[in-house]
Amino acid sequence: MTTPRIEVQPDAAALATAVAGELSSRLADAQAAGHVPQIGLTGGGIAEAVHRELARLSPGSEVDWTRVVVWWGDERFVPRDSEERNARDARAALLDPIGATNVHEVPSSDDASDVDAAAAAYSLTMREQGAGEFDVMMLGMGPDGHVASLFPGHAALDVTDQIAIGVTDSPKPPPERVTLTFAALNRSRSVWFLVSGEPKAAAVAAALAPDGDRHETPARGVTGREETVWFLDRAAASAL
Repeated sequence: MTTPRIEVQPDAAALATAVAGELSSRLADAQAAGHVPQIGLTGGGIAEAVHRELARLSPGSEVDWTRVVVWWGDERFVPRDSEERNARDARAALLDPIGATNVHEVPSSDDASDVDAAAAAYSLTMREQGAGEFDVMMLGMGPDGHVASLFPGHAALDVTDQIAIGVTDSPKPPPERVTLTFAALNRSRSVWFLVSGEPKAAAVAAALAPDGDRHETPARGVTGREETVWFLDRAAASAL
């Protein structure tokens, strides 16, 4: 397990700028070395800000987004054009403007008969077209410490033999989601947590405390093989 690194920025805007700059640099370096990087995107306000900043940086960067493989750590099982889809926001803010073509969305409710079928299809795609690990997996975290759609006390926290699973009782709407399991999320060279705001400060402190249980704070259950970085703004870091 890697020792987490904590980077604190003054506010959410500075946090998004720092993450976008670091990711752009990592992707350019990987491609310069002949590697096709695989990344996991997340949803939420900070993720949207990161996506906009990446799109702004793209014209002057050395990143060829057609050679970046894009996945998601979790997704809401709703219609394809729903505003609740993480992929919809990411496409609008980043992926479509910069011309990304190697994008693997979690099947929507238009594409699969139910949430378990969507999870099975996403798992199959990852087996067939994934690299066996993510170069960078970006994750948010909720005020309850949940990560992706792995919530405190849920049975999904103990699934070890699947890549993705369906969630039907999310305490945060919408109730049906598809999420990668701990086993899949932990197949990441780098895990980056992007967390902003004082309401999440207690969960950040719990996730980074020396002792604790991932069943109570699921974010404790995800670490990168080479690095785990917590990108925080000052408000989210206020309880550390």
